[in-house]
Amino acid sequence: MFKINLNCDLGEGAGADGIIIPHINSANIACGFHAGDAETIVKTLALCKKNGTGAGAHPAYPDKENFGRTNMALDPEQVYDITLYQLGAIGAMAKTKGVRLEHVKAHGALYNAAAKDRALADAIAKAVYDYDKNLILLALSGSEMINAAKAAGLRYACEVFADRAYEADGTLRSRNLEGAMIEDENEAVRRVIRMVKSDLVTAYTGEDITIETHSVCVHGDGPKAIQFVHKLNEAFDRNGIEKVSLSEVIRGN
Repeated sequence: MFKINLNCDLGEGAGADGIIIPHINSANIACGFHAGDAETIVKTLALCKKNGTGAGAHPAYPDKENFGRTNMALDPEQVYDITLYQLGAIGAMAKTKGVRLEHVKAHGALYNAAAKDRALADAIAKAVYDYDKNLILLALSGSEMINAAKAAGLRYACEVFADRAYEADGTLRSRNLEGAMIEDENEAVRRVIRMVKSDLVTAYTGEDITIETHSVCVHGDGPKAIQFVHKLNEAFDRNGIEKVSLSEVIRGN
């Protein structure tokens, strides 16, 4: 049987966390830099604990004004510092609430920058390792962050996206470009099933590219996030795909 992890970016103020969390495996919780605050972190952690959903940190650039989606000229040392800062914040709250953090996934512009820039990727991986070397780094399949995780001795999980277009080099197509988002939900579901079963996805330019598929991301701030999560779960059931935790899906790596 095929296995997949379903993750969602949450704690960002979209208001649907309580509905989505019971239907996913892993929650990436905003740490206050691009969205969220102490109150939303605690609430989201509580929802994860109640539903048995894996809780993870979702560190970002300090950019609430633009939801963390603007590139910032931070050097690797600064990226290390802001990542460690955010891990410490959510980690303290998780500890007091009896929740064990499972993973770390960078957000937005930081995620995309570190996918291509090895120095930034190494800074994130080092911050994760220094904070807790048992955490899983969830990152774009085939990216420099995956390479950095391997070099640092971290466990890693390769992430794919249901609603984003890919470039021929395996990176995500910029949101500023035409065709960056997959608007048709049925097409997005078909793409996900193919990625899970064959580790292939069609790039924006038409060619098939190979990716490693451990976890599928759904954006919790999307207008149809709840419906999309339900459609994915139904498609997984129809195709004999089992949803599991990040630890289980990467077992053997």
